[in-house]
Amino acid sequence: MGKPRMIILIRHAQSEGNKNRDIHQTVPDHRVKLTQDGWKQADEAGQKLRSLLRPSDTLHFFTSPYRRTRETTEGILNALTSPAPDHKPSPFPRHTIKVYEEPRLREQDFGNFQPDSAEMSRMWQERADYGHFFYRIPNGESAADAYDRVSGFNESLWRSFGESDFASVCVLVTHGLMTRVFLMKWYHFSVEYFEDLRNMNHCEFVVMKLDEDNKKYILQNQLRTWSELKRERANSRTSITEPESPIPVRKKWGGCLQTDGDRGDDFARRQMARRRKDTKELFEDVEMEHGNKELGNGKKADGSESEYSRGREDRTQAPERENSQTDAANVLLATPGARTRIVSPNRLEILKGGRDGGGSRSGAASPSLSSLDDSETEAKERMRSLPLRRSLAMALNGELDGDGERVRADALGDQSDVEDEEEEEHRKEVAKMEAKDKSFEGAVL
Repeated sequence: MGKPRMIILIRHAQSEGNKNRDIHQTVPDHRVKLTQDGWKQADEAGQKLRSLLRPSDTLHFFTSPYRRTRETTEGILNALTSPAPDHKPSPFPRHTIKVYEEPRLREQDFGNFQPDSAEMSRMWQERADYGHFFYRIPNGESAADAYDRVSGFNESLWRSFGESDFASVCVLVTHGLMTRVFLMKWYHFSVEYFEDLRNMNHCEFVVMKLDEDNKKYILQNQLRTWSELKRERANSRTSITEPESPIPVRKKWGGCLQTDGDRGDDFARRQMARRRKDTKELFEDVEMEHGNKELGNGKKADGSESEYSRGREDRTQAPERENSQTDAANVLLATPGARTRIVSPNRLEILKGGRDGGGSRSGAASPSLSSLDDSETEAKERMRSLPLRRSLAMALNGELDGDGERVRADALGDQSDVEDEEEEEHRKEVAKMEAKDKSFEGAVL
């Protein structure tokens, strides 16, 4: 008949080794049987295969000699050859289906009885570090060894296509890694792409259909890869609408939008009007609660000079003025060009000169309780009358604390990029899934 119109690869159903990996310490790998769920999966696979076939199709099965693959084949055949729900006989009688056991389709050899879980986990980690394709299991095989025997099977299968009685549909019941190795040989996959492939699910179908024009087999499945999973996770994060942040987005300069009545030079002037205030302007008095407004030149609206303006002039003319007993308010209002320190009112008393000449009270006699209370009260009263901007005064008085709503900031004081942190968490999650799938815990034997 020539080439079959369809080649179908089916991974075996769930086995006891998939459910309990420790069973390989006492049961040979080729004797591991299916679980009850595995038998159900095999029956469902038979129903699915039946829906893909034509009534005129003939079938050839090639199966791994391992018990779990032979039982999967038996379950598929039972569902395929049983009568339909309407009691019509199956178009695929059992005696018309040929089944061949093919040792070259067996699973990668993982040695004989496997060691304890700790040693297997160490070996699987070493395999991940070395490379899944070239790492050879002690007393077992590497994926490259399995590739060599699958190559021989592919050549034998290709030659059998020339037989006149070869079936129209070829079904291979094998293992997860062997399915990937078969496709790698057939379609000339690279080693890197092979290692990026994710494993097939139990009883998952991989379908190759013959193109009647070029006589080549076209893979019908979209193979899953770890790199694609990472991209999907990244795209899903960017598609989610984030809640609007209370902090404006920092925009990069890209020119200004030209609209009616809005020219570029207007934009530049507006930006200049919003320039940051310098240190001198920061301390200019705008005590709104007292109704005193001070102009930019240090004078009040009625033409008189403010206390701060006069004090600044006096300090400029007499820089050597003695200030050993300066109170906290005068320390806070130092010359704008000098180094300043702004502290909380309850810490102002430590600025009294000590016996060592520093800002500490070390060596000085401790004040009485009444004098300490009086100094704190006086300092707070003095703070209320300081010619500071309202927001700065509120911050010093602690009126802006305690709201509990703080935005996380990075080392530069900018808002932290929470989205980047969440993307990093998703990348770690995908990496953890990949490591588990390629580890001994997630290995499919």
